[in-house]
Amino acid sequence: GFQVTTPTPKTRQSSSTPALHMSSVTVVGGTGFVGSRVCKLLAENGETVTSLSKTGVIPKTFDGDEWTTRVTWKAADILSTDSNSLDALIGSPDTIVSCLGVIGTDPDQLSMGNGDANVAIFQSAKRGGNLQRAVFVSVASEVMSCQDKWLPQFFGSYFDGKRAAEQAALDAVDGDASNRCLVKPSFIYGGDAFGLLPPRVNAEYGSFIEELLSLPPFKVLADITPGLIKVALRPPSSVEAVSAACVAAAMGEEGSLGKTLDGTTEINEATNQPAATGLTDALEWTKEKAGQAYEWAKVEVPKAVETVQSKLDEVKTK
Repeated sequence: GFQVTTPTPKTRQSSSTPALHMSSVTVVGGTGFVGSRVCKLLAENGETVTSLSKTGVIPKTFDGDEWTTRVTWKAADILSTDSNSLDALIGSPDTIVSCLGVIGTDPDQLSMGNGDANVAIFQSAKRGGNLQRAVFVSVASEVMSCQDKWLPQFFGSYFDGKRAAEQAALDAVDGDASNRCLVKPSFIYGGDAFGLLPPRVNAEYGSFIEELLSLPPFKVLADITPGLIKVALRPPSSVEAVSAACVAAAMGEEGSLGKTLDGTTEINEATNQPAATGLTDALEWTKEKAGQAYEWAKVEVPKAVETVQSKLDEVKTK
């Protein structure tokens, strides 16, 4: 099958060459789809990393990888943890990264999981006394703009929660937007599997769609169409690009820190991600297979014709 190039942030260094500016980073949601990759990149850059999640269990995708031994894995249910206990878990990091998000149809759960929990996280990180940077994975503005006319009412609680978390991230750094980064993808793809909750497509398919929807005709069409149609025509973001943007901001890179990276284009540009190649790879794969089929046909079809002709000749002579 066709392959997908794995993007890496421009600041990434090998694990044998740790970053000179080692800092402590707490990643909330660190065992999740995005958060685990944030932890991986940070650990490989030599940062001191703490992951806080509901399970505290190393994701199966990375189980046994060397970098996981350099991350402190902690477990907590944010909403049922008192502030003193939460402060002990989050510690006194230089940077807080929250990849925490909840989906579903229950308005209260959406509001608390996306809003209250993140507010508590950022407030706790600020109480630690060393906080310099706050990073939050939110949702694209074009998706939020669909709230009133295009989406069921319960989505309002989801978006309200995200907005509260964005504000809490800003408050955590004393209102200084130059020390906050919001990463706002519409749809995130990656990994090896498809999923329903949350909805997810794998890396090969997602890269195909990203490259396809990045073509000029689709860009123009998305610009002039409304609501969910516009969102559906926007290219999705790879999990590598989203995590790389979070890491770049966490490490104080100018391309990400202090920015609101809204949508796939801005997320990719922040860390110089290579263009998606899924469509090109698929076409090359198809061309290669077509060429192989042609070469096979050149040899086998004449053989088949010759066999049929000999059978017909046999029939005629009988």
